[in-house]
Formats: sequence, structure tokens, C-alpha cells
Amino acid sequence: MADNARAKRLADLIREVVAQKLQRGIKDPRLGTHVTITDTRVTGDLREATVFYTVYGDDEQRAEVAAGLESAKGILRSAVGAAAGVKFTPTLTFVADALPDNAKTIEDLLDRARSSDAQVREASAGASFAGEADPYKKPEDAADDTDAADKDGDA
Repeated sequence: MADNARAKRLADLIREVVAQKLQRGIKDPRLGTHVTITDTRVTGDLREATVFYTVYGDDEQRAEVAAGLESAKGILRSAVGAAAGVKFTPTLTFVADALPDNAKTIEDLLDRARSSDAQVREASAGASFAGEADPYKKPEDAADDTDAADKDGDA
């Protein structure tokens, strides 16, 4: 089993080679300039590599890019093998990165929270606190206590 540093170096090399080959070497119209390689992970035995990518566009363009990457997998793997110089070139698996979708979901949730905060702020603009101005009980003077006890005792 290889060490983690070697797997990390190979993952970085794979990411660079695949990105350069997509940009310059592959003439597939499905793989235009709207594909970005975001991350690459290699297993500990250096046999399998997972390449994460994002697509700028709608679901139809994402499906086209996925099909284009699957058809170009052999060319990309041979380019990685030539650049890496390892005994066994890892098999490539392409996975659409969910990070942009997660970021959009988080941004939508933050927008909803901001709008509900604004509604609460507007509703409480003219409101006052319930109860007295000073809600804390204060000890009364000792003289007042004795006067009250005398009045109760005399009656």
C-alpha cells in the first residue's frame, strides 16, 4: 500500500493532466469550456481514481458532459499513464461534484433566514416589553416592613 503523500501527489497530477487534456486535447463538442475539474481522489493502493467535476449549465448539459467524459475515459487514462510513469495507471471514475448544488441550497436557506429576521424586526419595531419597566423585585425599606407588621398586629 502506498503512503498518503504519494496518493495525494498522484491525485494532483491526475487532476492537472485531465484538466489540460480536456482543455486542449479532446475535440468532443460535448466537453466544451463549461467543465471544471474540482478534485481528484486516489485509493490507497493507487488503483482507482475518482475525478470530481462541475458543469456550468443546466441538467441537459450535465448529462452531455457525463456522456462525453465516459467516452473519453480511455484517452484520458492513457494521458495520465504517460504523465505519471507509474507501474499501473489508475482507472478513472468521473463523478459530478455536488458542491455547487449544496452551496446554492445553503445560500437559499440563508436568504430565507434573512427575510424572516427582517419580518420579525419589522413586527417588533413599535412593540414594548410586557410587564413593568423594571421587572426585578427590590427589597423594601426595613421601616416599611415594621410599619406593615404593626398595622396588621394592631388590628
